[in-house]
Amino acid sequence: MTPPNAPTRVVLADDHEMVRHALARVLEDSGKVQIVAQAGSAGEALAAVEAERPEVAVLDYSMPDQDAPGLIERLLGVQPDLKILVLTVHDNIHYAIRVLESGAHGFIIKASAVDELVDGIEAVRRGQIYVSSSMSHEVMNHLRRPRRDRVGLDALSPREFDFLRWIAAGKTLQEASVEMGIGTSTASTYRTRVMEKLKVSSTAELIRFAIEHGVV
Repeated sequence: MTPPNAPTRVVLADDHEMVRHALARVLEDSGKVQIVAQAGSAGEALAAVEAERPEVAVLDYSMPDQDAPGLIERLLGVQPDLKILVLTVHDNIHYAIRVLESGAHGFIIKASAVDELVDGIEAVRRGQIYVSSSMSHEVMNHLRRPRRDRVGLDALSPREFDFLRWIAAGKTLQEASVEMGIGTSTASTYRTRVMEKLKVSSTAELIRFAIEHGVV
């Protein structure tokens, strides 16, 4: 068992090498974190966790081969007691909701990472949930609200939000279905539900809505 005062063993995954190295330097200079492996992709992160069995994995939300929500499930399948903290450039609470509902233990906006990441790692290591201070109140209010009372983006399920994100990024229905690992007919069903919930009537309006609400 790791002594309570020992540095937290961390796998750090981000496909932007300069960002990853800068964050690793900040974390190790704190004296509270030991970076046991770095990864530039979801596949590398999975292999690093399997090899090193860290206490915490810090993941960028968007990596070339898989986004954080899908990777979280794979990591917890390999190491159920792993604590996972997700970083993203998006200050939209729906990214936070998505990763927390996928099993992550924390969510930090990259703009705040230098100031908050060490505290976030220590918090999730202790079994707490950590959300960037600028978003924590809004996220908690969202999670307390019954789904039936939610409107707009708040009404979307995590998978519906994923679908909206892919469409807003310029993917066709077929391309979005491939990215999500679902059939085209299922993707079509998601499109219908999302359009109904957001009260729009075309893909162009979906994209406009997503841009206006910070989804992309």
